[in-house]
Amino acid sequence: MSYSETRPLPPWYFFVPAIAVGTGVLLPLVYLLVRAFEAETAELFQIVFRIRTLYLFGNTLRLAIGVMGSGALLAMPLAWLTTRTDLKGVRFFTLMGVLPLAIPGYVMAYALLGLSGPNGTFAELFGTTLPRFRGYWGALIALSFYTFPYLFLNVRSALLGLDVTIEESARSLGSRSWEVFGRIILPQLRPAFYAGGLLVGLHVLGDFGVVSLMRYETFSYALYTQYTASYDRTYAAWLALMLLALAGSLLYLEARLLREKVFHRAGTGTARGANPIALGRWQIPAYFYLATLVLASVVAPTVAICFWMVKGFDPSHLRDFLEALSGSLMASTPAAFLTAGLAIPLAYLGVRYSSSICRALERGAYIGYATPPLAFALALIFFTLRVVPGVYQTLWILIYAYTLHFLAEAIGPVRSALYQASPRLEETARSLGYPPFKAFLKATFPLLRSGLMVSTAFVFLAAMKELPLTFLLSPVGYETLAVNVWSYTTEAMFAEAAPYALAILIFSALFVGLLLIRDTNQEYRDTIIKVSR
Repeated sequence: MSYSETRPLPPWYFFVPAIAVGTGVLLPLVYLLVRAFEAETAELFQIVFRIRTLYLFGNTLRLAIGVMGSGALLAMPLAWLTTRTDLKGVRFFTLMGVLPLAIPGYVMAYALLGLSGPNGTFAELFGTTLPRFRGYWGALIALSFYTFPYLFLNVRSALLGLDVTIEESARSLGSRSWEVFGRIILPQLRPAFYAGGLLVGLHVLGDFGVVSLMRYETFSYALYTQYTASYDRTYAAWLALMLLALAGSLLYLEARLLREKVFHRAGTGTARGANPIALGRWQIPAYFYLATLVLASVVAPTVAICFWMVKGFDPSHLRDFLEALSGSLMASTPAAFLTAGLAIPLAYLGVRYSSSICRALERGAYIGYATPPLAFALALIFFTLRVVPGVYQTLWILIYAYTLHFLAEAIGPVRSALYQASPRLEETARSLGYPPFKAFLKATFPLLRSGLMVSTAFVFLAAMKELPLTFLLSPVGYETLAVNVWSYTTEAMFAEAAPYALAILIFSALFVGLLLIRDTNQEYRDTIIKVSR
């Protein structure tokens, strides 16, 4: 019997905050559902089955499938080259495979728009005009370059963990290399593709910045325009529910595909790594592919941002930049500390207690993360206007939204630290006369500090670059780095947007640095898999 199965009921000082978090996530979504069904039957039929709804569904599905497919085509060769071949500079190219995460989707879209066109960076530097990136292909390129690292991280980890003795057995039986890859290796990579593909799909469904800048209509973009332009709450509520249904379908499909599948070794012993494959005559094509990928996903966007920064820098706009930076910090800082604090009770219940209620409370935090941001923002708007109108469009509701949405990112590091802290320490403290809560503070909490620091940094940096929640929930006239990048780019004011984009790039690079540290310790992969479930 495990230790968690012998524990009594969880203490109220952990249980109550966990209940509050679950309620805070679910209540707005429930109210959104109630609000959507307030319409009469005839109106509901007209809303759900109108031609525009089918058009939006087709666009959204087409973009999600396209980004997942192109992401797999970018990630798979990179993962293979950096894990199974004698490629030189493996660490550098691994870093380059993760670095695109430092360029948020809307910043990538800004860079592509600033790079192309008759007055773009490419035309200024080389005298040749690149076609303007717009519509489906513009959104596909921007989102593919931003999200393919999620697939790369998962596939790379899976390749490093495969047992090569199975492959060697297949070769000894006469199978060719391409047959071994198709019949042995590729099927074992399915969980990695599903987990990475799920993350990519959720990002595409929840994206607003890229599709709005590229003028490609999806559910997220239509939800925003429907709410802000015509203020049709019923149709906006149904668009949000449809977006939620698509996200839920992705989660269900991923779980369904993995159900009752076995991917571990049947025998005993320890799996060993593969011997590097000599690239030989494929060396030049491999390095050409890698150079092209790095150039397109990292170098070109960064050059475009820096080009417009140098070309259009105006010291008189420094005050506006500092105000936007201050706005980002005012919301991100308290949200980061609050989220890290709430992650403690949820992680504690999930690690120390095995009851279905405790597991459900911990898993409930991931609902806010899996919910597309615009749908979650709209649910909060409807709920606050009806229940607590005083907090509508205040800084408090924005911090609240950040906290619930990014809570899943904070739980992982705290949970990892709890697994390394023996529960016997608290028992010893209680045997010395300390009450339960004080025993936790004395014995366990000091061991969580490193995990809490990582959680706080994760949430802070994620909130700094968050766009959809900020755009709908922030106070009137409130400016942040993300909002200003989007606002200036929609008006094709690339020089004015450059300082804000560069600041986000720097902050996001810090996030990628933390990501790489956690990937080295095999912790970030655990977080990804947990979020994917």
